[in-house]
Amino acid sequence: MLEAVPNVSEGRDARVVAAIGEAFESGGAAVLDVHSDADHHRAVFTLAGEDAEIVDALVAGVARAVQLVDLRLHEGVHPRVGVADVVPLVPLVPADMPRASAAAEEVALRVGGELGLPVFLYGEVGGGRRPAFFRRGGLEELARRVGSGDLVPDEGPARIEAPAGAVLVGARQPLVAYNLDLSSADVSVAREIAAAVRASSGGMPGVQAIGLSLATSGRAQVSMNVIDLERAPLHQVVLRVQAEARSRGVEIASGELVGLVPERVVRAAEAEGVALPGIDESKILERVLRSRLAG
Repeated sequence: MLEAVPNVSEGRDARVVAAIGEAFESGGAAVLDVHSDADHHRAVFTLAGEDAEIVDALVAGVARAVQLVDLRLHEGVHPRVGVADVVPLVPLVPADMPRASAAAEEVALRVGGELGLPVFLYGEVGGGRRPAFFRRGGLEELARRVGSGDLVPDEGPARIEAPAGAVLVGARQPLVAYNLDLSSADVSVAREIAAAVRASSGGMPGVQAIGLSLATSGRAQVSMNVIDLERAPLHQVVLRVQAEARSRGVEIASGELVGLVPERVVRAAEAEGVALPGIDESKILERVLRSRLAG
């Protein structure tokens, strides 16, 4: 089986999120988890299925999202360039990366051809580029880059238009999307911590991080993708954020896992005696998948 983790730019209307989830499941894949967030205005679906099932499910879900979501009305703190912003295919075992890559290319071909959306490839199928390469400057900047010829979509039309925007389709190894809320509303502190821990500014290798302000809770948040779980074990990332926060006079108030987490990540934290706020046994990918397959 393969995993897919499509991110849709809708996190406030539960009926819309449910309808998109039903479309993802209509292709035969299993929806293992749905995580929606009003501040990020984003829903993250975790799917699993055989290769053809995953491809059909992703095309159906993207089509439904385009019908129901208008990017022109979207306001959220998470960067995005499309209604179906990122659509990653993930191998459940490393040796299956060629299968994930082939499925990603098929999804891109069908989304570009059948749905008429501009598609950019990233990760293993996109020369190692990451979503941030395309999101830089937002949707308007992406449209300018395409209009000037600096960027050409890998599939679909060579133009970026509202209300759907673009779709980023990729193949990648497992990552952990994880947010830590601070006991402070000061977003400048969250941004300082994010800069201290992310790889691009000299922090921990394999960590991407930004600081955000959450209107719903009134707290600041360090929002992270841990993209290399070997070089940056999640429990070490948590300890680093905690240390950076305390050096600035604040604490970690809570944690939020976006999607599911590989079991080895949780067990490594347990072995070191490090708590992972917001993560429990119900969020372990392998456990959820076994339960779903057992019926």
